[in-house]
Amino acid sequence: MTGMGKETADETCPVCAGRHAPAEIISALKVCPSCGYHYRMEPAERIGYICDHGSFVEFSGNLSSGNPIKFSAYEEKLSGAVEKARMKDAVITGLCEIEKKPVVLALMSFSFMGGSMGSVVGEKICQAMLKSVKEGLPLIVYTTSGGARMQEGIFSLMQMAKTASAAAEMDKAGVPFFTVLCDPTTGGVTASFAMLADLIIAEPGALIGFAGPRVIEGTIRAKLPEGFQRAEFQQDKGFVDLIAPRGEQRRVLSALLDLHRCKAQG
Repeated sequence: MTGMGKETADETCPVCAGRHAPAEIISALKVCPSCGYHYRMEPAERIGYICDHGSFVEFSGNLSSGNPIKFSAYEEKLSGAVEKARMKDAVITGLCEIEKKPVVLALMSFSFMGGSMGSVVGEKICQAMLKSVKEGLPLIVYTTSGGARMQEGIFSLMQMAKTASAAAEMDKAGVPFFTVLCDPTTGGVTASFAMLADLIIAEPGALIGFAGPRVIEGTIRAKLPEGFQRAEFQQDKGFVDLIAPRGEQRRVLSALLDLHRCKAQG
């Protein structure tokens, strides 16, 4: 966990300053037992609490990024990101079951170059969307991203249109699409597929927006409202449909899948 020292040392919550043993926080799904602050999580950890045990089967796992515009030292950055996140790129996609209900699941990792969306991320998200259409299965995407991957230039920006087009195919086919916005979800991911879902869920306190608060304040030269761009603010403004704490997400997603099944059966 980010900020953990030795395994026996207590972790200090960045919000309430409460101190808890790492094992206590991990057993609470990386949520502060005192104030409910949600620490960042990796895809493998999320799979552990979302999916039925052993049901997740990855697809599109062979894709890895190239260097389309020959950006200096990009290969070294990719190599370091692979080692740090233990993933080939910033998203993993697969088929799984949630309380015995089959779904397509995609999960992003902020540890991999800030969850930036390059060609591989866009392609894997699109493949997940098209598999949902082909199989008639709902798609759930957990997002966390700092935006487009500048090292891929225009190829990265093209992923916004590409994923939006695939989302339109899902809408045309009537296949449910749910996103769970995690901290942070910003930039091109927010400006494309993350906000195109049929139902937009967010984790408590997640930063959700396009440009970050500091950039906005520096541009408009004005103080932003308290909690600006946090999940609760976005729900109040109508950009988020539902805030679901981590411990409730499996139940919430299962209920949404049941509603879809009832609708499909008339």
